[in-house]
Amino acid sequence: MFVGTYTALVTPFRADGSLDEDSLRRLVERQVEAGVDGVVPVGTTGESPTLDYAEHARVIEVTVEAAARRIKVIAGTGSNSTHEAVDLTRGAMAAGADATLQVTPYYNKPSQEGLYRHFAAVADIGLPVVVYNIPGRTARDVDLDTLARLADHPRIVAVKESTGQIERVSELRCRCPNLTVLSGDDALTLPMMVVGAAGVISVASNVAPREVAAMVRHAREGRWEEARALHARLYPLFRDLFIDTNPIPVKAAMEMLGLGAAVYRLPLCPMSEDRLDRLRKTLKAGGML
Repeated sequence: MFVGTYTALVTPFRADGSLDEDSLRRLVERQVEAGVDGVVPVGTTGESPTLDYAEHARVIEVTVEAAARRIKVIAGTGSNSTHEAVDLTRGAMAAGADATLQVTPYYNKPSQEGLYRHFAAVADIGLPVVVYNIPGRTARDVDLDTLARLADHPRIVAVKESTGQIERVSELRCRCPNLTVLSGDDALTLPMMVVGAAGVISVASNVAPREVAAMVRHAREGRWEEARALHARLYPLFRDLFIDTNPIPVKAAMEMLGLGAAVYRLPLCPMSEDRLDRLRKTLKAGGML
């Protein structure tokens, strides 16, 4: 159901820190023109922790409107409160999103049973769910037994794997053949696809959407030599978009490319000059700048 390249969209802000809806629409249009399969607003890359409730809902609404059914929208509506995740998901469903990305509840460190009940409660609403497993940010892993239980729910359709473990893909394909696996790490997309992942939720495709989409498409169609060539070309970008906390580098790169000002909300702040220089050199070496 959800295969290919999905861009984890940045959320553009004006100089005063307010939401820039016009820029958001332009970013979505750029993704459509580049041939990605979908976009994912208000995930981690979209700075969801610093958006208020109304802004969060509005970003989803604008993204759905701008996508206009030409590409899919997987709305980030996760929370460490099940009540809030359910409420946000209902709003995304009403706005016309195609699915929801549900991050593992963070900080409160629920048990595996609590995780199961949390994701199941969101899935019961009726919108397809992509479970987002990123223990490095949430301090809690969704273990394989829990994912196997969740895979039996008809509305839990995919998992975004951000554990950095290629073997997890093999285990998931073995134990949960009906659960789509999407890479949550640009640099591991191709290796994960070799063993059965169906695509990526990508940070780098904010910067190079056409190239990332082509790499994934080549891999899905078995053109491994072409996919490897694109991976090699893009790897320095994949690496250097994480020389600081995401989404600080990707917004800086987009500003360098004239795609909008790199405005953040505290506690995120601009990168140091030496890191900016490194990122600029990477973009130039890759022919993007």
